[in-house]
Amino acid sequence: MDLTRLFCDIDDFVKALVANNKLQLSIGKSKRGQTARMSLSEMMTIIVLYHSSGFKNFKYFYLSLKETHQKEFPELLSYSRFVEWIPFCLIPLTYFSKSIMGKVTGISFIDSTSLGVCRNIRIPRNKVFKNIATRGKTSMGWFFGFKLHLVVNDKGELLNFMVTKGNVHDIAPVKKLCKKITGKLYGDKGYCGQTLMKELFKNGLHLFTNLRGNMKNKLIPIADKILLRKRFIIETINDQLKNISDIEHSRHRSPTNFLVNIIAGLISYTYQPKKPSINFSGCELMAR
Repeated sequence: MDLTRLFCDIDDFVKALVANNKLQLSIGKSKRGQTARMSLSEMMTIIVLYHSSGFKNFKYFYLSLKETHQKEFPELLSYSRFVEWIPFCLIPLTYFSKSIMGKVTGISFIDSTSLGVCRNIRIPRNKVFKNIATRGKTSMGWFFGFKLHLVVNDKGELLNFMVTKGNVHDIAPVKKLCKKITGKLYGDKGYCGQTLMKELFKNGLHLFTNLRGNMKNKLIPIADKILLRKRFIIETINDQLKNISDIEHSRHRSPTNFLVNIIAGLISYTYQPKKPSINFSGCELMAR
């Protein structure tokens, strides 16, 4: 990841938000009236940088910054002080993530993935997400937490995302996720439904899914059949978000920091130089 590019993009965005009165910065002074040594842009950059660092523990990563990025961040706060400021980064990070979404190409893929917040055996003892997280079920089994719903294009760029409770059906957020998306959308069997297909088609989006075992076979163009088999692209992205960007773990001590962790992981993925994508050739070009 290009650290300079990331910081410049975030800093320019934060300045634009402040200039447009869309963000009120309360990070300037502490409770005792002392001026903060680090800017909001620096803090946001560090939070995003963690998700491409290879570390699996934010504390170890932050403490290593003094050795690895002392020149870039000469006025680092103490770890405990920095953690206190993390919740203030949620809103600007959310705005920033929405501003760097990819472009609609006419071919999109949709999927959801579970975000467990603790092991199932520890659900009764979980206090951080009590009355917030719910039990859900995927093809991998039961979990306790939330779901991350993603829509990506054929270049592997994020088009939209949404976080819901674990018991929310995959179909429920599709309308909001695909509100500004047109062309063709490919999903798994969980999105199969005539009502949803008709509603999306009215908005210029043609939904293609695999059929369930009890459904009659339907004829679809060969190019769309091929693209249905290319859904691995979004499954690969989900895998990278969990195993590289570390958006799923059970060490959260605050729901707000949980959301910060997810959004920062998505931003980190967006800045990857190489993303999973599809190379079109032959009859596949007919689908574009």
